[in-house]
Amino acid sequence: RELVVDALSRTLADTYTLYLETHRYHWNVTGRMFQTLHDMFEEQYTDMWNAIDELAERVRSLGSFAPGTYKEFSNLTSIEVNDDVPPALTMVSNLLKGHETLIRTARKGLEEAEKARDQATADLLTQRVQTHEKTAWMLRSLLQD
Repeated sequence: RELVVDALSRTLADTYTLYLETHRYHWNVTGRMFQTLHDMFEEQYTDMWNAIDELAERVRSLGSFAPGTYKEFSNLTSIEVNDDVPPALTMVSNLLKGHETLIRTARKGLEEAEKARDQATADLLTQRVQTHEKTAWMLRSLLQD
């Protein structure tokens, strides 16, 4: 259980960190693609906001306390965050990297859940991988000529 909880906590931290970055970009995007990206980022951060609760409640269901402070998330996350406000396409590229990182984190968690025969966690993480893979595909498509 401890390995599954650790994996869920890392996925939660990556999700929360990427949620914050996506929300910040939603507020600060500018340029010709403003409306498209503003709306897309809102859809993405809303999905992650809902996932944060599901991930934290799964940690609680396994008998542990979910991380919930910036310090805890900072210690657990693999997502890189910059303090600058980059141009729109750099935002897209940064978010793509974040989703790719989150996919790797969730896949590691999925492996731990499968080893532990924890079907509920495996199902949750499979859904998260699918969502982030689709989002990464959409972001990647915006960067192609």
